Amino acid sequence: MTQLDKQYKIKGLSLKNKIVMAPMCQYSVDAKDGIPNDWHFVHYVSRAVGGAGLIIVEMTDVDPDGRITDYDLGLWSDEHVPAYRRIVDEVHRYNAKIGIQIAHAGRKAEDAEPPVAPSAIPVTPESKVPRALTTEEVKQTVKQFQDAAKRAVEAGFDTIEIHGAHGYLIHQFHSPLINKREDRYGEDLSLFGVEVIQAIKEVIPEDMPLLMRISAMEYMDEGYDLNHSVDIAKKYQEAGVDVFHISSGGEGPPGKRKPANHPGYQLRFARTFRQELNVPIIAVGVLEHPKVAEAALGNEDADLIAVGRGMLKDPYCAIHAIEEITGIAVPPKQYERAFPRKK
Repeated sequence: MTQLDKQYKIKGLSLKNKIVMAPMCQYSVDAKDGIPNDWHFVHYVSRAVGGAGLIIVEMTDVDPDGRITDYDLGLWSDEHVPAYRRIVDEVHRYNAKIGIQIAHAGRKAEDAEPPVAPSAIPVTPESKVPRALTTEEVKQTVKQFQDAAKRAVEAGFDTIEIHGAHGYLIHQFHSPLINKREDRYGEDLSLFGVEVIQAIKEVIPEDMPLLMRISAMEYMDEGYDLNHSVDIAKKYQEAGVDVFHISSGGEGPPGKRKPANHPGYQLRFARTFRQELNVPIIAVGVLEHPKVAEAALGNEDADLIAVGRGMLKDPYCAIHAIEEITGIAVPPKQYERAFPRKK
């Protein structure tokens, strides 16, 4: 029995298959206002046409100075909502579901003057030195996440993913080498993330699953390992995360420990999280090869497969992956003449 093509359900979210479009920044908001434009509309809708079960919109920031660059998406204003609703409504026409990844870049906000962070520690010696958030500002940032989640619900998104990976603000708070605070947010490295999760759970529908992306390990010298990330994730799970999306690194330049780049290189992290937390897991990391993705599901390393760069190379990679695994293509009716007839 094949797995990649099978339906999947978590709480009120029902997916037609187990293929997820991973969030990938497009750096294409030319007006610098955070509002998605026609590029984003075509980009996401084409992947719905291309057969993805779940599409996760790229890192979308809760504050103008929380963007990686001024060309990134935002959700800090009610003015953003109509443009997202337009994308959501069109994606739904093709029987795909769509979520949005909300985030704050923290010390990795390249255009902020200055960026903010848990502590005044730059990404590299050459990077801007961030300003440490005050305790009150941390609480205000939690509220910004909550307000962005409200807007995501208003726009009609089917799920929300909190970005707690790749060295952005939530990751910075739960990283022992980046968070050197002396207040309660330094005493408990999970506290900021926990409060963000709890605040979002207050404003989303009860049957909407809450996703969270997390870096399973850091690659900078003396960075945290898998045991630390699992312990942090257990607190996030208790706070209300329903599904974890497992990646790694991104906190800064790698040291002696380097990330790999072979197909499925992060599956061992996904497997550990799935076993330790007993929670649905999205795996990611060079999984556009259909047989690798199918094996990951068959081996119970993960419950869903996220594809990033493969979706950039081929908007229809979900259709092609299912065709390779099952021998049957299920394209939209407009494209059926290009595919073999269903058996």
